[in-house]
Amino acid sequence: MAADASSTVGSSASSSGGFAPFLVDSLFQRSLDDMIKALRSAPGGESSLIHRLLAEIRREIRSTDSDTKFFALQKLTYLSSIYFLDMSWAAFHALELLASSVPAFKRTAYLSASLSFHPSSTDLLPLATHQIRKDLQSPNPSLSSPALHLLALSSSPDLALHLSNDLLSLLSSPRAAVHVRCRAVITSLPVLRLTPDSARAFLPKLVEALSPSSPLLSAAAGIFCELVCSGDPRPYLPLAPDFHQVLLECRNNWILIKILKIFARLIVLEPRLKRKLVDPICELMRRSPAKSLVFECLRVVFCSFPDEETAFQLAVDKVKEFVAADDDPNLRFLGLHALAMLGPGQSWAVEENREAIVKSLADPDPNIRHEALRLIMNMVFENNVVEISSLLINYALRSDPEFSNEILDAILVTCSRNFYELVLDFDWYVSLLAEMVRNPHFMKGEEVERQLIDIGLRVKEARSELIRVARVFLIDPALLGNQFLHRVLSAAAWISGEYIQFSRNPLEIVEALLQPRTSLLPSPVRAVYIQAVFKIVTFCFNFFVNVGVVSDSKCNTDENTGAESEDSSDVTTFKMESLEMKELLTSKSIIYILNLIVTALVPLSECDEVEVQERACNVLGLVLLLNGIEEWKTDDVDWRIDGKIREIVRVMSAAFSEELGPVSMHAQKRVLVPEGLELKENLSDLDVILGNNDVPSSLSISFSSRIHSHNEDKEESEPATESTSLLAEHRKQHGLYYLPTDKDENGSNEYPRANDVTNSVSSEKTTNDLLKLTDQSLISRSTKPAKPRPTVVKLDEGVDLPSSSSKYVKEPTGDQLSGAVRDVLFRSDETSQTIQKTLSENYTQRRANETSTISNVDSLLKDNSSPHEREIGSSSSRKNKHHSQGKERNRKTRKNETKEEKGNRSSARSSHHHGRHKLKQRVESGDPSLDKGTQTQAIQDFLL
Repeated sequence: MAADASSTVGSSASSSGGFAPFLVDSLFQRSLDDMIKALRSAPGGESSLIHRLLAEIRREIRSTDSDTKFFALQKLTYLSSIYFLDMSWAAFHALELLASSVPAFKRTAYLSASLSFHPSSTDLLPLATHQIRKDLQSPNPSLSSPALHLLALSSSPDLALHLSNDLLSLLSSPRAAVHVRCRAVITSLPVLRLTPDSARAFLPKLVEALSPSSPLLSAAAGIFCELVCSGDPRPYLPLAPDFHQVLLECRNNWILIKILKIFARLIVLEPRLKRKLVDPICELMRRSPAKSLVFECLRVVFCSFPDEETAFQLAVDKVKEFVAADDDPNLRFLGLHALAMLGPGQSWAVEENREAIVKSLADPDPNIRHEALRLIMNMVFENNVVEISSLLINYALRSDPEFSNEILDAILVTCSRNFYELVLDFDWYVSLLAEMVRNPHFMKGEEVERQLIDIGLRVKEARSELIRVARVFLIDPALLGNQFLHRVLSAAAWISGEYIQFSRNPLEIVEALLQPRTSLLPSPVRAVYIQAVFKIVTFCFNFFVNVGVVSDSKCNTDENTGAESEDSSDVTTFKMESLEMKELLTSKSIIYILNLIVTALVPLSECDEVEVQERACNVLGLVLLLNGIEEWKTDDVDWRIDGKIREIVRVMSAAFSEELGPVSMHAQKRVLVPEGLELKENLSDLDVILGNNDVPSSLSISFSSRIHSHNEDKEESEPATESTSLLAEHRKQHGLYYLPTDKDENGSNEYPRANDVTNSVSSEKTTNDLLKLTDQSLISRSTKPAKPRPTVVKLDEGVDLPSSSSKYVKEPTGDQLSGAVRDVLFRSDETSQTIQKTLSENYTQRRANETSTISNVDSLLKDNSSPHEREIGSSSSRKNKHHSQGKERNRKTRKNETKEEKGNRSSARSSHHHGRHKLKQRVESGDPSLDKGTQTQAIQDFLL
């Protein structure tokens, strides 16, 4: 019965015109306040309610009732603004509400339309062209302002082209409100970018608004600041006199900041502007109480006026005031940021503020600490890198984790810059890297790993120190439990295997590489450990065999000594002819190493990780090969000349005899792509080829012959018992790597945490350590190093190294808008060109007239004289007469030129005062004479 009743009501409602559902929606519709209250009091959180609200809005927005549609758009606009929801689907509904006569509805419709339309989806905007034009022409600011807002945010090229004339009329309308005209000026920027051809019509209006007395000056200055700073600044050079006039007469701080930003870009292109800007900028720094304006002046002086001593010294004094402002952290940050703009030539200014910079490292504001650290690292040179780095490392021990890693990262980047150009002593730098690793907050394992390996490849003299540091890392079992040190341990294992010839005790390193706690390492690192063991075993057995041959050859004096010289040279390459190494690497020690390897690596031969399993099997294969030869295990020395053993040694040494070196960063680019090889940037085809079912659930692949079943734990009980006995035996022999079995008071038998700071340091000591930095000079001084700098192998020197100095001016982009502005503004100098052209033409015409007059007089004299007079006549009198006539003519010419030059100067002044008016008239009239003549200078001399 209820269903029948509801269907009856629905049918009657539909037959009556369909207004009943919309009436119900309007009666029970949530308002914006109700929706906000519901969101804040939602029991399951806001996300659980948003989906229901969106479904409700989608139903309400289709209503033909304006009130219902208005509230729906209002709620949707709120959700889109707060939760970044996509509301492009409601674009047409927003356009429907634009035609409403209610100002509140229209404002909401314009706001919703600006959020709904995007530059890539403006297909519906042509439907709103007539309505937007109608609102732009409205005298009511509440209608024209939202229309300008939509035109600025969501305009398309076609819409901007169609409405550009209406925008121009609004921009120059004296009846429109000032704030509406300012909005029109700001809206002209996106219109210019969408339709560069409209620059001919808009630029005269914008240039006219640059007058200091114009109420649109703030908006016009913002427009030109955006155009100059975001594009090519060269087209705006002709407007430098207008910008200069604003700089002199305007008293608005924000406008002056924009003008200074413009001049910072133009000075690089026109250095003659410096002498016109130094005095106004210095005056602003002296009298202005606005710190933002003073900081902008500092930026211009430091970046553009490094040679102006007065302005530069004044700027440095202002920076001191900023840095010394203890009550305002914002000023301290701005002062440090301003000092960071200085180049190496102005490091004396940083030196004067050294104490304040160093104290800023302990500032509670992280931004100030970061800026002070960046400033200190920019002033690190060869003569102070050791002291500053060491003090910063000690300070990082007592800093918070985030800033501590910032300090470590800054040291790593600075010292490794340009192939370690600041590092003179690589032994010190390697020990510094080891000290970094001991920091309790250390998280830069990847970079330290890269630098340790890179130094080993590039600097041969540092390899002995690298081996010493690697040994310290490997023998410490506490480091194995720190996940941030795994990459460093990987580098230490690689170094110990690659440069084992520099080690004093290879047996100790093998024991460290095979200690039981290496099971805490990830599989890639364990693979590096096993490979290092492979290299060390190869070296030890090779040294054990060759040392005996060399010692025998020294006692033998027969003719076969020449045959042994090759083996002697092999021994010298290892650099291990010391008596200690000979006594260390005996047959017993080699047997001990092989047994240790078997004990540690047999369980890994069935590991699930392919890399670990493969390397373990390789090492075990070598051990099996060596154990199969019984001769070398005896005390008899005749086996050393056995051909089989010699062949094994030769093959083993040949596997790792080639020294590894650094690889060029561009090596892969130099490899030519073979013909017929098609390389795709996107590998999405693999999803189709493999399919979802073909991808294994685990990336680990096992080549073990064991069969895994559901009762695998029971099957592994026996190997576990065996490994426990092996571990007990290993514990007896290597007590160095084990803690005592007695538990502490808390019952804990765990290894100590890696890099624990044992002694707490007071804040007073921290401050004292920071003050030590004030004793270090931040100026580069040439000092003679204690020892010569070792050779660093460089393969990519000068190829793609990052530049240390950042350019303040961006490279021009050469877009269409810059070209259109150039075509319009560079013609504004036509007045000055016409003046110069008229002067040159008049001068040329006068010279031609004088020359023709002289030639005519000479011809008349020649014609009227007799032959006798022409031959015998007094030539001196004619010369004197001609000379006197020339003097008179020159006097008259100079007087005429002086009068004309005065007239031309006055006309030039008047043309400068009325330049904007003439520019507007000539551009609007489309004078073709503007295209004639070449532009020789961006700014004419008389304007400067």
